[in-house]
Amino acid sequence: MSHKGKCTCGAVTFVAEGDPINIRACHCHQRQSAFSSPFFARALFEQAKVKVTGTTAAHLSSPALERVLCPQCGTRLWARRTNGTFMGIALSAFEERDLFSPTEHIWVSEKVAWLELNDGLPQHPERSPSLP
Repeated sequence: MSHKGKCTCGAVTFVAEGDPINIRACHCHQRQSAFSSPFFARALFEQAKVKVTGTTAAHLSSPALERVLCPQCGTRLWARRTNGTFMGIALSAFEERDLFSPTEHIWVSEKVAWLELNDGLPQHPERSPSLP
């Protein structure tokens, strides 16, 4: 199964093949800052299973992770591991907005105080015990 997505202006498009490895909402302060949002909801795919069309820009946020956006419209699209293994694609970048739903919350120890998590999903103070 193919899952299509794009940036706001359409200059960057992608097709992710198959099912995501996991779907999480990350509440760490680094993601809050990087995505200008109280959390980052993403679907994790193997990089080899995602085909990207268009020119992107990237910012190295750590030796292991870079954040990717469209340089034309500024849409923040995904974070990808620099070793070429995985990429976490923003759920809101998929054409079908309700295609995926998070199955757990991670880094809730850094969650913004005003956000109440009452969806019944597992909540982990830091990383999920199930990697990647």
